[in-house]
Amino acid sequence: METPYGKPSASFTIGEIGGKQVAFLPRHGRGHELPPHAIPYRANVWAMRELGVRRIIGPNASGALKAELELGEFVVCDQFVDRTSGRADTFYDGPETTHVSAADPYCPELRSLLVETARELGIKAREGGTVVVIQGPRFSTRAESKWFQQMGWDTINMTAFPEGYLARELELCYANISMVTDHDVGVEGTPPVSHEQVVTVFNENNQRLRELLFAVVPKIAPQPEEHLCSTALRGARL
Repeated sequence: METPYGKPSASFTIGEIGGKQVAFLPRHGRGHELPPHAIPYRANVWAMRELGVRRIIGPNASGALKAELELGEFVVCDQFVDRTSGRADTFYDGPETTHVSAADPYCPELRSLLVETARELGIKAREGGTVVVIQGPRFSTRAESKWFQQMGWDTINMTAFPEGYLARELELCYANISMVTDHDVGVEGTPPVSHEQVVTVFNENNQRLRELLFAVVPKIAPQPEEHLCSTALRGARL
């Protein structure tokens, strides 16, 4: 697909799960060739909407900022903290000034459905949490990680922003699944994170993520007309 923001990360795969039509896009590209800071987030989200997508689930491999979070545990976040820099993070560059609220950035309906379904399947999932998004591709220093932990944030990754907020700007529903693949370096008593560890744990738990997605998609209802996400632009333009 072509968009006003260039090409998406890859070609879309269109299929059906439980009678629901689904579009799938690997944000890093087919061969994972796009690092987090180089992902065309605007093109990806815009193309989703052009295809007719109205509700998006965005899983992310994430580090844990709390020792009690277990490797492989899912956190269905309700907040994010943006620590990225230089990413194109809005569709509204003017001339009409548009301020879309990010107070509650993730769709509450999708979040509840994900947690409920995970528990039905016996998959450990935490309801609510804050993901801090760093620029990447480097991992955090110990000082940075310790600061994030002291702030009380739960998980850390490199791709949850601006993807979810861009979806809100287009009045799409979006839910984040932060899948814990490691404990970040600021968590005391845990070894420093490595790319090898992230990949190993992600691969071990990928089947559970797949199981959750295939179980939850058939339950997802059409986006309501009067909804936090579908009315995001109401009153947002000056």
